[in-house]
Amino acid sequence: MPEITGLLLEPKRFSIHDGPGIRTTLFFKGCVLKCIWCHNPESISTKIQTGYYDHKCIFCGECLDVCPVNAHEFRNGKHLFTHELCTACGKCENACPGNALKLYGKVTTIDEAVKIALADATFYRESNGGVTLSGGEPLMQIDFAAALLKELKKANIHTAVDSCANVATDCFDKVLPYTDMFLIDFKHADSGEHKKLTGSGNELICKNLQWLSEHGARIEIRIPVVPGCNDSVENMEMTADFLGRLQLEAVRLLPYHSLAGSKYLAVNMKNTMPEVPAPSSGTLARFAEILQKRDITVKY
Repeated sequence: MPEITGLLLEPKRFSIHDGPGIRTTLFFKGCVLKCIWCHNPESISTKIQTGYYDHKCIFCGECLDVCPVNAHEFRNGKHLFTHELCTACGKCENACPGNALKLYGKVTTIDEAVKIALADATFYRESNGGVTLSGGEPLMQIDFAAALLKELKKANIHTAVDSCANVATDCFDKVLPYTDMFLIDFKHADSGEHKKLTGSGNELICKNLQWLSEHGARIEIRIPVVPGCNDSVENMEMTADFLGRLQLEAVRLLPYHSLAGSKYLAVNMKNTMPEVPAPSSGTLARFAEILQKRDITVKY
């Protein structure tokens, strides 16, 4: 039987926002949604990609010497990188002294992922932390995710899965025995609006949340509050009505910011992030009050 591998991005160590305590977050590549406000556009594609950050280029020419497909060119004082030619071999990233080139995605074995996670086990124990699988959508790589979670539980590590929940319910069934907490995004209560904002309706998401609640999973809901997209009182009332029927640990309101625009350009994607200010503290407080009226614990 071939070894199970996953496609991961760089881990984030000492995270304090992806579950309880100090955590290591392992980011999976590939997502089933395309949210217009996505802060991790490099995680959307299921393929390895080379990101180019032109403001970091020092015009040394090292990338030209090592690129086997001539994806790099210097013309009229500019460094031109042709994404369509790039095969993501990683040679230019290794050669670049200015860190202008970055390879997004690495094929990783279970043993390699566990080794990354266990490197900070002391901090998990002292802070009641652990490891979070995030992305992208980790449950798109369900066999790898389930096997990794199983190994982490063998090592007595607290586990969390950060998911958009727009995957087959069977995926949750496979990871439920090895997952201590689910961090589930809820972006809009109206399915039509949800599709406009993310590329998909929310019916499957709602179904999976109900399934998780019925099966006793620990669930924290995360709502990105994006002005002009999902910050209406009507939407929050509808959201509260649905979430109030579930067994939840809490709902966390996440204020939007548009600081990831450069990553879209780096991976040759259109920047779809709304150019809007962060929601006010008053808006968050008002939404918290709406949720709290349904006996929901709110964090923001």
